[in-house]
Amino acid sequence: MTITTPETRPRQLIRDLDEAAFRDAYGCDRYTATVLGNRFDYLVEHMSARLLTGAFSPVLRDFYDLACTVAGPAELGYPVPAASNGIVLMAGTTIDAVPNMVNEYGAERLRPGDVLIANDPYRTGNHNNDLVFTRPVFVDGAIAAFVTLNAHQLDMGGTVPGGFSATKQNVFENGLVLSPRLLVSEGVNVPESWNVIFDNVRMAEVLLPDMQTVCSSLELGEQLVRESIDRYGLAAFHGAMRYATDAAAERMALGIAELPDGDWEAEHGVDCDGIDDTESYPVRVAIRKRGDRIEVDFSGTHRQARTSINATVWEVKTAIGVALKYNFDPRGRFNSGLFRNIDIVLPEGTVVSALPPDGAVFLYFEQSQVILATALMALEQAMGERAIAGDRAGTNLHTAFGAWPDGRPWVSAMQCGGEIGPYGANRHGDADTQCMSYLANGVAPSVEAVEKDSPVVMLRHEPVPDTAGPGVHRGGNAMLRDTLWLTDAAHSIIELRHKSITGFGVHGGGHGRNGGVWIYPPDDAGAPNVPATGPDSFRSGTAWAGVLDPETNAPSRQGEYVYPFANANVSARQSVLRYITNGAGGWGDPLERDPEKVRIDVRDEYVTIGGAADLYGVVVTGDPHEDPEGVAVDADATAALREQMRAERG
Repeated sequence: MTITTPETRPRQLIRDLDEAAFRDAYGCDRYTATVLGNRFDYLVEHMSARLLTGAFSPVLRDFYDLACTVAGPAELGYPVPAASNGIVLMAGTTIDAVPNMVNEYGAERLRPGDVLIANDPYRTGNHNNDLVFTRPVFVDGAIAAFVTLNAHQLDMGGTVPGGFSATKQNVFENGLVLSPRLLVSEGVNVPESWNVIFDNVRMAEVLLPDMQTVCSSLELGEQLVRESIDRYGLAAFHGAMRYATDAAAERMALGIAELPDGDWEAEHGVDCDGIDDTESYPVRVAIRKRGDRIEVDFSGTHRQARTSINATVWEVKTAIGVALKYNFDPRGRFNSGLFRNIDIVLPEGTVVSALPPDGAVFLYFEQSQVILATALMALEQAMGERAIAGDRAGTNLHTAFGAWPDGRPWVSAMQCGGEIGPYGANRHGDADTQCMSYLANGVAPSVEAVEKDSPVVMLRHEPVPDTAGPGVHRGGNAMLRDTLWLTDAAHSIIELRHKSITGFGVHGGGHGRNGGVWIYPPDDAGAPNVPATGPDSFRSGTAWAGVLDPETNAPSRQGEYVYPFANANVSARQSVLRYITNGAGGWGDPLERDPEKVRIDVRDEYVTIGGAADLYGVVVTGDPHEDPEGVAVDADATAALREQMRAERG
């Protein structure tokens, strides 16, 4: 099918409109449209802040796993002029979730004070735990806007506490599915809706106050919308919505138009599903650019997976929009206008367009990373020096669950795995190491908060030397995290990309090195087995994921693949869990990197002395561990080594 938006492009550039033409087009002057455009951002961020400061769930409070939007009414095509700085995956799918929910439920049935909810991935995108709450704002008896909050809930039922698992095989195992229905009717809670949720979920003591806070955030959003309309008028409010989305569409169109026409292809995917590793799931992308429009064709993508690693059409649209925005409009706002010049061709029933009941969707975020990475790979052929290197291309999420001594259940979700990792480099400079993935604008939880809520001690969280893709600008390093679990716990890991390179280099840059997951059980006396960090530190651990050397148990591109879900949700004794993310790609020829930057990387232990020579052709002397400021570059030896390495290349 082909995905397009119902909105139409402006006939001429907005900047070329005189004041009279601008007012005729948008119902207000430029100054008012600009003020209201910023007001939309203010509105969604304040809605987010109310939930963040009141949330009980660590996934909301510490991880920022939410998105807020404001949208116009149906007669305007549901334009979304602003989205909050939360998880961009959730913001993108919410653009389509609101019209899908309202059209199915019936806009004519909505009343002031209502809150409409749904969480079905095939209707709203994302996964069952992401519950979409939308509240209509009425003015003079008609819907003037919708304020919406898409917020992750700590549990929504299903076979696995918290839901994070690759092993669920159908929608019935996946968790509670809610079609569009009222949670609040004219300001009064609807008991049947609240009851069906709390009859099916774990940890209701967390979900209840969080859902109440969401409803309060929507009330705040409505208040801010009404204040804006009261001050500037409904015509200006709606005109500013159209202006903000038109401006985004125009910037994207101008960026696309700068690229020469052409066709480019790439393929990338995941290693396995939650049954075994007999199948991999490649995503195939063909990009065709003509004029100021671009088509992204997913024909040839693998069929939907046998377990819950699938995604839906709504994630495809979001990930492609983000990939193109990174390349063509990195500074503009994220809103519904950016999709206007993008056409997506997507067969049904693929791993990124799954259908129920067997195409279960939960780890949609993993497929979203694949979609983004594949698009960046294809665009490298066209972008040249503007290309963006690959990040670790996965979320590396970890969930553990168990029971406190008094029998109360606990869940640690998205806190103690490889959630924090590297970005890829680009023409502007070296990449960051301590980030979320490209599609997750979340917040790293504090160590103190993690240790307070779960029976765990954070032992290490540090970069791994020599794992970043080398280049004129290097990628971010792989991150290592060791956690000591103080009680027995069942662990669920999300590791789907180790067989192929994820941190791909661009414009002559090198690839990042892949990582893995290990668990270190206690010794026979029950004492913790706390590993070191050297090359031999992996021998005493049990491999859970990665491509690893069969003798040393360390990551190796020539090693053997370790299937990551063999121990899924199986209780483990008090152990140390080690995550190492994949490293990210570099940009530009590593032999052209400034030797002084290499020296600094050696001093800061991002690169070893051996790595400086092997990866960059830079000869560094000194001891970065004992005397970091004494590290120096041997200029003559560096020049000779680089000349030799260039000669060996060609």
